[in-house]
Amino acid sequence: MRTILITGPGGAGRTTLAAATALAGARRGARTLVLSADRADTLGTALGTPTGPEPVQAEERLTAWRPDPAAGFREDLAALQDRAAGALDLLGAAPLDPAELTPLPGADELALLRALRDAVLSEAHDLVVVDLPPLDRALTLLGLPEELRRCLRRLLPPERQAARALRPVLGRLAGVPMPAEWLYEAAERWALELGAVEAVLADRDTHVQVVAEPTPAGADAVRTAALGLALRARRPARLVASRVLPESEAAPGSWLAGPVAQQRKVLEEWRCVHEVATAAHLGRDPQGTDDLAALGAALDDDTPPRASCVEWPVLDRLAEDGVLVWHIPLPGAARDQLDLMRRGDELVLGVGPFRRVVPLPSALRRCTVAGASLREEELRIRFAPDPGLWPTAR
Repeated sequence: MRTILITGPGGAGRTTLAAATALAGARRGARTLVLSADRADTLGTALGTPTGPEPVQAEERLTAWRPDPAAGFREDLAALQDRAAGALDLLGAAPLDPAELTPLPGADELALLRALRDAVLSEAHDLVVVDLPPLDRALTLLGLPEELRRCLRRLLPPERQAARALRPVLGRLAGVPMPAEWLYEAAERWALELGAVEAVLADRDTHVQVVAEPTPAGADAVRTAALGLALRARRPARLVASRVLPESEAAPGSWLAGPVAQQRKVLEEWRCVHEVATAAHLGRDPQGTDDLAALGAALDDDTPPRASCVEWPVLDRLAEDGVLVWHIPLPGAARDQLDLMRRGDELVLGVGPFRRVVPLPSALRRCTVAGASLREEELRIRFAPDPGLWPTAR
């Protein structure tokens, strides 16, 4: 099964092209699901079929779905209140009626991730196309499961759960209440759910496609996307150049000549680095499945795009230089954008507006940082073995 995650700057046409990609897959014979988190039904407008909180059949072999963020939010709150009823009674707090609640910020994204996880685990589809939010929110969304799992581990470390039988005694000795059993059970359940989502996003059959117009603003957005994805060990599997103007009609001196020349330059730059597909400018907003089919013909075929996953190899330079070198590709990064700090067994890595806390590979945890450099769009961090932790030959 393939999963295609589609994002891009606002207004670049990502929802239309997600619908076109899904339609092309379905008409090729794949059982296809297209997901969107957009509260406005732009997906339904593109497909010509209203979509909502329940999956709808947009065409043979094509299902469209906009998950309802309120439903999952209310269910989670109801379960939390049931488990914490005793504590709420002690505090004199009145339980909230789920019907009166509105989803918190970020609930749309969480609902989309849950729907994606369920769709992949169900194995009911051959192709899942996800209309992600605009670029800045999409980059945050892709890192959300990992960040939430890390927060859970910090707040409720797994090793503390081993002392469950001693928790009442420890609470009396410490004079403070220890976390209740249901809290650890909830944390375990959340960690499992987040781990499943993280596995789907990191799978080699999950591809990220970035939609942008071939303009200077679009080129800036693509550079931002490449850098943000690189920090998550990903890269765009494909760029989709949207609203490409016809060069055949750009006669010298015409008003199209300037935009087409600019477009040609951007496309040449993109093709030097990325796999690029083009979606023609139709001269109007796409209307109906015929227009989507025309766009989708260039976007989906039997040849899968290159892998989105990127390796971060650790190279052994102990014999030559006495160090291990961790190679982290960061295309487009500048030296003055980098922020690097080791904290225990984690590396805090910042580049431009992006930041990630990365667990160190096991071999590097027994080393000290000996230096770092940025060369050929790659961060190379040198680690020297710690004599107190590194095994010695006998």
